[in-house]
Amino acid sequence: MTLRRHAAALLVLLAACAPDFIPGTEAPDTADNRAIYEVIRSYVAAMQRRDAPAVLALVAPDYFDTAGTPDPTDDVDRATLERTLPADLARVAAVKLELAVKKIEVQGAQAKAEVFYDLYYRVNTPSGGVPKRPSDVHQMTFEKLASGWKISSGL
Repeated sequence: MTLRRHAAALLVLLAACAPDFIPGTEAPDTADNRAIYEVIRSYVAAMQRRDAPAVLALVAPDYFDTAGTPDPTDDVDRATLERTLPADLARVAAVKLELAVKKIEVQGAQAKAEVFYDLYYRVNTPSGGVPKRPSDVHQMTFEKLASGWKISSGL
């Protein structure tokens, strides 16, 4: 074989060994990553429907989020979500949420997903609808339960 043919054969072999990624992400297409990706997609769909029970069905029983601050007054646990999420979503007139999953890292029964979110929504206030449009990079964490992967923080 010539050098050119060896190089071509090597490139084909290397391409065959490269990991497959979930389309549009930098996450290898593994069973756990795919399951977490589907939880994220379900979360987006539930939020766009403003469906609090569907969102809560994706949340772990021990959900806890510090909101990234040391102040315990803004911490959110599962009970707080159950109490506040339905009313919060009822005040929202329209929602369009786009999440781009950048990467997913699984370590045993724990996982982290880095996502870029672009959120458009309108909140009903006594003086009318107020449009909002936040976007940022965000981290969601997950835990694997007997029922599958659930969101443990980062909503």
